[in-house]
Amino acid sequence: MTLIARLLLGLALVGAGVAHLTFARAAFLAQVPRWLPLDADFVVLASGVVEIALGAALLLLPRHRVLVGWLTAAFFVAIFPGNINQYVHHLDAFGLDTDRERLVRLFFQPVLVAWALWCTGAWAARRR
Repeated sequence: MTLIARLLLGLALVGAGVAHLTFARAAFLAQVPRWLPLDADFVVLASGVVEIALGAALLLLPRHRVLVGWLTAAFFVAIFPGNINQYVHHLDAFGLDTDRERLVRLFFQPVLVAWALWCTGAWAARRR
């Protein structure tokens, strides 16, 4: 079960990363917080590359899955301000065009963190 979950998460990250670099670039720009002292397009491109790298690592580096799990969870935490930014500034992107939809989305980020830690065995390894 965890193998399938890890592979699905890896594929999802690779897909999201490709979307960052191509067809959904404008939508991802809506998530970059205004207070971030970096060029928004750079942030979108860099986060896309990181997503592809993490996704590929989840798919191709099973021996390092615990480390990759922690890195993936940290990535999900690091990008959470983008989701908050979209909610606070009422920005439409990814089909989220109401505050309620954007708020509900915020509750899925902890699920992604937990998924990364669970499917890689990172959380279980922490307790050992």
